[in-house]
Amino acid sequence: MNITDYILNEIKPLNLKIKVNDAKKIFDNFPITHFPVIENGKLLGSFAEDDIHTIENKGTELVAYNHLLNTFFADEKATILELLKIFADNDSNIIPVLDKEKNYMGYYDLCDVLDVFSTSPFMIEHSETLIIEKYESDYSMSQISQIVESNDGKLLGLYLSQRKDNNVQITLKIVAKDINEIMHTFRRYDYKIISTHENDIYLEDLKNRSDYLQKYLEM
Repeated sequence: MNITDYILNEIKPLNLKIKVNDAKKIFDNFPITHFPVIENGKLLGSFAEDDIHTIENKGTELVAYNHLLNTFFADEKATILELLKIFADNDSNIIPVLDKEKNYMGYYDLCDVLDVFSTSPFMIEHSETLIIEKYESDYSMSQISQIVESNDGKLLGLYLSQRKDNNVQITLKIVAKDINEIMHTFRRYDYKIISTHENDIYLEDLKNRSDYLQKYLEM
């Protein structure tokens, strides 16, 4: 499905001649964090609801506050992951969309983009979520893929989910008959398994050894 099918035009953008009081009323009527502002079909930026509600002079036109405009947008070829980053970076639930000539096309709504992402095969296909960790300088995406596939697994996707203290955590979505074989191979290559899994043979073995040692010490 093409994400551009979800470009909306239900909410009309503002212009700088609108008075602050009218802009506040418009924000009160729509559950959005930002309102795009256009002039001659071009995006000037977006006013944030929080900024508009802090303006005390309600009778002035928005042009007096154009310094408050936020300039984020997406082009028509943006991917879902790019859109999610724009939403997060700007703490917004709406993203203006521009065509290749920088003309305003409409906007994306966060709920629609999340719905599209949540119904993708990456999210809905039955799989295991495996989180592994290694020194940032030592991990390799090609090695990770090879480990999964050499153990008859299928890698649906992966991403860096955390970077801290020279370590990175990588989250994997895997289809596998035996996740234990994959985890065993990752451990053999000095990857740490962060996520917990039922019937993890390695952890079960450690627990049994620990129990045995504890009983031995108590004798």
